[in-house]
Amino acid sequence: MQIDIEFNSGAQLPMDEIPELAQMAEAHGFGCAWGGEANNKDPTVMLAAIAAVTTRLQIGSAVYHILGRTPATLALQAVGLDELSRGRFLLGIGVSNPTIARWHGLPLDHPLGRMKEYLEIVQRAMRGEKLNFEGKYFSAQAFKLAFKPSGRTIPVYLAAFGPMMSKMAGKLTDGVLINMANPSEVRRIVEQVREGAKEAGKDPDRLEIVCKARCSVAETYGEAREALSHALTFYALADYYRNLLSRMGFAAEVQAMYSAWQSGGFHAARALVTDRMFEGLPLFPATSVAQIQERIKPFRDAGVTRMILPYVANSKDLVAEVKRFISAWEPGKSV
Repeated sequence: MQIDIEFNSGAQLPMDEIPELAQMAEAHGFGCAWGGEANNKDPTVMLAAIAAVTTRLQIGSAVYHILGRTPATLALQAVGLDELSRGRFLLGIGVSNPTIARWHGLPLDHPLGRMKEYLEIVQRAMRGEKLNFEGKYFSAQAFKLAFKPSGRTIPVYLAAFGPMMSKMAGKLTDGVLINMANPSEVRRIVEQVREGAKEAGKDPDRLEIVCKARCSVAETYGEAREALSHALTFYALADYYRNLLSRMGFAAEVQAMYSAWQSGGFHAARALVTDRMFEGLPLFPATSVAQIQERIKPFRDAGVTRMILPYVANSKDLVAEVKRFISAWEPGKSV
């Protein structure tokens, strides 16, 4: 299983510090530096900067969402990042969620239909095809890249955890990106992704199963737990993710947190986070990197081929803390 890192998901690092951190990650054996898209710093700018100062480290979006740009624009960005990195770009796409849809003032209905059309336009455009596509949700008339693409096939991964989206990942893309799922839930998703691949006549063994697990290393477990409690609360309150956490056996905790949030706000909900949730979800508070490596192993056994580790800082010196985390990984170390 390949170990990857993600910047500016849990720790909002200064953008001008990230190139050096990426070089450190490359030297210490991380396979890819990923960037997510929400209301954090722009991932395209960050990934371009990383590509310019590294030679082996892959760069990836985990994930670009379909509300942020037209599919033609994403194709242009993806081909540009792949050219800049000389074939090291991995494209992760997701439908987003109702909260982000409200930020952009856009609808989030019929996610399966929207994603299918969006993917078709992006994949065809990246190949350099001229498009005359008129769908129910997206269109691209007479669009064609003004330059000849490299001919490399950019891997595309679809963010999914529901059964239909997971099957779509297997049918239409090179793999799945899984967020906030524990090993038992990962096994269910993997089974559905593989089923989709088989239905499409593809080899399911060639799919990448990419999973995220947020982590924090501190002098005490309590400090690391405190840092990760913010992210856990966000997901416990978020649309879609409430259902996912409930399905994994945390319905009582999620309901209590949601009720506390409605009456007392975010920090009232955060006060109800339990140790049981940290033990059963992909959030790893630790006092050493070795502890994180042990927590990762069940994900490998569940079929994960790449594990992304967004680091969540527990101190004010974010850059120094991330540097210590990266330096603690042995070069070439995989789990």
